[in-house]
Amino acid sequence: MATPPSTRPSIVMSRLDYDRIEALIESANERGIDTSALEAEITRADVVEPTQMPGDVISMNSTARFLDENSGEERELTLVYPRDATGEPGRVSILAPVGSALLGLRVGQSIDWPMPGNRHINLRVLSIQYQPEAAGELHR
Repeated sequence: MATPPSTRPSIVMSRLDYDRIEALIESANERGIDTSALEAEITRADVVEPTQMPGDVISMNSTARFLDENSGEERELTLVYPRDATGEPGRVSILAPVGSALLGLRVGQSIDWPMPGNRHINLRVLSIQYQPEAAGELHR
């Protein structure tokens, strides 16, 4: 059973990511895309300025390694906006369930997240290979 939102780990987002994702949600909703899970996540996020973003948190355009605790499979993905989810391996859109689940998690945190077909996935962040804020870069 998926973790209820009230017991999910705390998450952190940069103000820049928050503002851009909020606009993306509005646009997606106008096109009939269900963004309710992502909306719930950003609503509960601790929003900080990009310069205050901890280096161990997954932000937009971060590359992170995580474990699917259900299958035991380790994966590495870069969290991107839909326009950058070009189908190449290793990129996941923020609008995809796995993308929404990873946003704002710290290294070591786990989250149980609903997936299509009444399934769920339990993800644990193992490491962050790249984070734009830690690298001193602004998001595109």
